[in-house]
Amino acid sequence: MLNKTSPVSEYMTPHPHSIGKEQKLSTAHALMRRYAIRHLPVLEGGHVVGLVSMKDLHLFETLPDVEPTEVSVEEAMTADPYTVPPTKPIGDVASDMAANRHDAAIVVENAKVTGVFTTLDALRALRDVLS
Repeated sequence: MLNKTSPVSEYMTPHPHSIGKEQKLSTAHALMRRYAIRHLPVLEGGHVVGLVSMKDLHLFETLPDVEPTEVSVEEAMTADPYTVPPTKPIGDVASDMAANRHDAAIVVENAKVTGVFTTLDALRALRDVLS
């Protein structure tokens, strides 16, 4: 049964899609649409350097003179995203996300992305606790 000390790995989305920081906004948008996701860890040399969300893309693309096929993900991403190990208690992750207004946590183990825990994942966990 889920409780606040259960590891975040129990509810994270495993093996998330990711994108290189040099890729274009249009590529990020295409990946998000294709896989019906709202967050992409941004990598450089296999290491997390940022997080880009659908919200980031929409906001950035409304700026004047932004051409999604020419602007890199690096320009729209949130640098230094919230990262956690898969063993971090879900209660601590949810608390940190709420306190700092994070939409997602990137789950990292041995310097590799192993999952993403989003507000939707938190709601699934809450549903299970209340059921």
